[in-house]
Amino acid sequence: MTSHPLPEPPPLSGRRVAITRAEHQLGAARALFTAAGAEVLDLPALVVTAPDSWGPLDDALEELADFHWLVFSSSNGVEAVEQRLRRRGSSLARRPAGVHLAAVGRKTAQRLEELGAPADFVPPAFVADSLVEHFPVSGWGLRLLLPRVQSGGRTLLAEAFAAAGSRAVEVPAYETRCPRGLPSATLAALEQGRLDAITFSSGKTVSHTARLLREAFGDDWHCKLEGLAIVSIGPQTSERCRQELGRVDAEANPFDLDGLLQACREILRDRPLRAGS
Repeated sequence: MTSHPLPEPPPLSGRRVAITRAEHQLGAARALFTAAGAEVLDLPALVVTAPDSWGPLDDALEELADFHWLVFSSSNGVEAVEQRLRRRGSSLARRPAGVHLAAVGRKTAQRLEELGAPADFVPPAFVADSLVEHFPVSGWGLRLLLPRVQSGGRTLLAEAFAAAGSRAVEVPAYETRCPRGLPSATLAALEQGRLDAITFSSGKTVSHTARLLREAFGDDWHCKLEGLAIVSIGPQTSERCRQELGRVDAEANPFDLDGLLQACREILRDRPLRAGS
């Protein structure tokens, strides 16, 4: 009788990984990491809400036909603009002729596709800096609308476009706030040292997680991160990890969920399973 080799276990089999994303965005990350064999613990470090006022965005959309480009750096911005346009009886798919769309990141571009408004330009790397570097037309004389998070977002896009002779108008389209506390299962895993890794998808998820850990564990909160891998989705998030957490162990490449999963696989490949795993 011919024996067949046993199939290889999934790459994250036996690993516990905490995912820090906005609460409504945890599904895709959970599915990806679960398919790789991980036991996923939710750490919804962001709550996406409306900005303090819709006025600036609504005023800009009133003049949308005067803009050459709508530049989205997140799917949250896409959702907000689509919502406000629909209140006006319009949509991104039915925007004024001559208004082009740019999207940073695969997920942002995918959401535009789903709305029937595919991006006219997606930069090769999934970071804002790449959009500025590879923008398909000269910025001179362009008028751009940049819907963004109300607080904590980077102004690099507006500054870079302004330096190129464009008029870039930034408006708050949504806000990301810190939730009230950590889920009980994640709290217990941190308390008992049973997490293998924690992944971060933005600078705010890092800052909010640090705040939640401080509130849960007091001055000794850094101790709860000992022995687990800190994995970041990209350079800016990595820098925030160093500032808030003191280190980063792995960084995604490309800067998206697939890259985050790959970075997690590589950093955990030769690490022993933690207690209770």
